[in-house]
Amino acid sequence: MGDIPNLKRPWIRKALLYDKLGEGKVKCNTCERRCVISPSKLGFCKTRQNIDGELYTLQYGLSSGISANPMEKKPFYHFWPGSYALTVGSWSCNSSCPWCQNFHISKFSPDPARSEYIAPEKFVELVEKYRCQSTSISFNEPTLSLEWSLDVFKLARGKGFCNTFVTNGYMTLEALRRLRDAGLDAINIDVKGGAEAVRKYCGLDVEVVWRNVRESKKLGMHVEVVNLVISSVNDREEQLRELAKRHLREAGEEIPLHFTAYYPAYKFNAPPTPVRTLERAHDIAVSEGLEFVYIGNVPGHPYENTYCPGCGRMLIERFGLEFVKAALEDNKCQSCGCEASIVGKIRKAGRAI
Repeated sequence: MGDIPNLKRPWIRKALLYDKLGEGKVKCNTCERRCVISPSKLGFCKTRQNIDGELYTLQYGLSSGISANPMEKKPFYHFWPGSYALTVGSWSCNSSCPWCQNFHISKFSPDPARSEYIAPEKFVELVEKYRCQSTSISFNEPTLSLEWSLDVFKLARGKGFCNTFVTNGYMTLEALRRLRDAGLDAINIDVKGGAEAVRKYCGLDVEVVWRNVRESKKLGMHVEVVNLVISSVNDREEQLRELAKRHLREAGEEIPLHFTAYYPAYKFNAPPTPVRTLERAHDIAVSEGLEFVYIGNVPGHPYENTYCPGCGRMLIERFGLEFVKAALEDNKCQSCGCEASIVGKIRKAGRAI
């Protein structure tokens, strides 16, 4: 049983999405775990608590870290290339991935003593102060900061900034639609492999994730998809090919797919992903008809660049997490005029607005 927090604290707010059940229980409708929570108890993610038959978030505006990041770090390769997003994380996660790179925040409950409270108005002021063009809710699972994100996105859009989300894609449709309505412009979704691997290691249903990839595109948001490739988990040829085919069906040939390298972390000790495995994943996806396939976490690799699907010319050069240069005119290839499906202008001047 969780301790009852002081409801006067600014980071304790009533949750938006829940149903009241009998016997004082509530059902959280923020993510597709849809936890049924008894009085005084916490949900799976430990960020939401039933207090006297009402559901509360325990981390509205609690920041575990904040930094101005290149858009390419998200990774967003086709959304305002070269721009910067003021990025913030909170605490915990609704997934049980044993290889989490950010386990120091994602595997811990909200902790006001280790956090900074940032009101939505203050955060948007910081976006402008640090000359960023976008917000980004990231580092841990951003869906758990739903209420705060909605308030931030409305204010940021009113100031002319873009809003982005880097997520495991396990929010409910109602949460996703509320995010879009509040001003979410771009979403990066990590599918984590096929159904068996995602269920075994992450405790999630990958069908929900693909549903939200599909729905995000329908809602008009910019979408990019990531798959962390891990030896013995999701690196077999048939797994990679099925993922590419599923991406083609649900997202489409023009939506970027990123295959990223895994490194041992938290409770998982598989060896780092061989570069040749990532290259094989790239080639399989291209052979299935995907136009923009990338390799991540391998700085300097040619497959972190964007190439024209029409003539093969390099359109955007990157190195690691940084934009280097572009050969585009009105987001079209200068050689053959092929559309590059880039959202926004190239920010050649970095963070300068």
